[in-house]
Amino acid sequence: MSTSRQIVKRTGVVAFFTFISRITGLIRDAAIAYAFGTQASADIFYVAFRIPNLLRSLLAEGSLTQAFVPVFTQTLKDDPKEAKKVVDIAFTLLLFILTAVVLFGISSSSLLVSWVAWGFRDSPEKLDLTVSLTRIVFPYIGMVSLMALAMGVLNSLKRFAAPAFAPILLNIGLIAGALVLTRYVDPPVYALAIGALVGGLLQLFCQVPSLYKTGMLPRLRFNFRHPAIRQIGRLMLPSVYGSAVYQINVFAITFFASFLPVGAVSYLWYAGRIMEFPLGVFAIALSTAILPSFADAAVERNRAQFKETLLFGIEMIGFINIPAAVGLYVLATPITVLLLHRGAFDAASAAQTASALQAFAIGLPFISGVRILVSAYYALRASKIPAMMATAAVVANIVFCLLLRGPLGHVGLALATTLSSAVNVIGLAFLMHRYVEDVHWRAMAAPFLRILATSALMGAGLWVFSRYAIGDPLELPLFSILLHVMAAIALGVVIYFAANFNNPLLLSTRQSARRRLGRTT
Repeated sequence: MSTSRQIVKRTGVVAFFTFISRITGLIRDAAIAYAFGTQASADIFYVAFRIPNLLRSLLAEGSLTQAFVPVFTQTLKDDPKEAKKVVDIAFTLLLFILTAVVLFGISSSSLLVSWVAWGFRDSPEKLDLTVSLTRIVFPYIGMVSLMALAMGVLNSLKRFAAPAFAPILLNIGLIAGALVLTRYVDPPVYALAIGALVGGLLQLFCQVPSLYKTGMLPRLRFNFRHPAIRQIGRLMLPSVYGSAVYQINVFAITFFASFLPVGAVSYLWYAGRIMEFPLGVFAIALSTAILPSFADAAVERNRAQFKETLLFGIEMIGFINIPAAVGLYVLATPITVLLLHRGAFDAASAAQTASALQAFAIGLPFISGVRILVSAYYALRASKIPAMMATAAVVANIVFCLLLRGPLGHVGLALATTLSSAVNVIGLAFLMHRYVEDVHWRAMAAPFLRILATSALMGAGLWVFSRYAIGDPLELPLFSILLHVMAAIALGVVIYFAANFNNPLLLSTRQSARRRLGRTT
């Protein structure tokens, strides 16, 4: 089976579970919106949860997994028994580091919250409750970071189902917190912190059966000077910062949003969560599935295969996420109303969230492209380039926040994230020639122009449908909005795929599907 087909197959597995995860994530956000709306308590939880979430990206999925996979792949190829020792040592070292981080976070929550949500200082009661929630939810970083190590091991072994399934359990924990536990705790927002902890534990323990079956269930082993551990550390040091640039930018807009009127933090949170649905279903799934292929090509020094994988990944990202961004922009209001407009989440909250969603949607292809390019750099063990571009992107984000916050409010902060992601992806693509000399980005011009043209055609069709068939979604009953949104999405898919009927990516997918069907009949 060719590398491209293997990537598509793996992406399908990850995308399936990620799709279920995002569906439960939307249910989770709807449950929280129903219980808390965009009131001060919702802002408090999202600030409290964002701090360990940022550290998760810095210490876990954003750096540990990306740094671990290339080194583990090389060790696994050379000596499988030594690879198991690497897993044991990495687990032991990570356990010590995470214990220290969690203890520090709990003891320093007051200082951390004051930095993250500076504007909360004007309300001591609001600040104190945020600090309390942060202390409760901080152990989540330890659970999810250990899960990230398990994900790196299993993904390297080409096992993607269990790690992709795990986030569903976090969503279930938060849904239970919002809809059930709120009746038994005071103030009710504590229920969300408890739900997050329960979900984190479930995420971690669901990896155990797969690790056991592969013989990679870790145990304590003390040899922190092992060469592979040193290599992982050298890759992680710059990538701790570089890979988490998106979360750092979200951290920055949380800081600026804390100075805006009540609800701004929640508008951005809800909009970001909706935008992350297409980001997670495909971009994160593809970047997860493609990293082992990058690592294999890098270990074998097969630059031709590496280049082919890179160009395939970038074209796949554009083919899916450019039309997804257009659809999300055009349908922002009906989607927001469908998912969130109930209970404490009123019409004004829906309108403000939809405006932020449109600004985030523009950046979807840029954020997705960053994930593929960063995976490529990590496989090449060139993590300094993502770190350098992350610095540029963070500076750009802060500048854009300062420029746009005044005239556009919270929408300007969302747009700042989009613009900084564009800076990041352009820089990463431009510097790739240092490592893969014959990457011809110009060859991507024709496919991308076709993608842009067909996406624009789809967007026009959706705009007409939204204007004349949906109208004002706030005036429609929930079931009617659901039918209209589903019809709009179906229409967009038909228009886009009909316009791309002869696209090589679609032709390859159809041929692969026919072969699979032929084997099963």
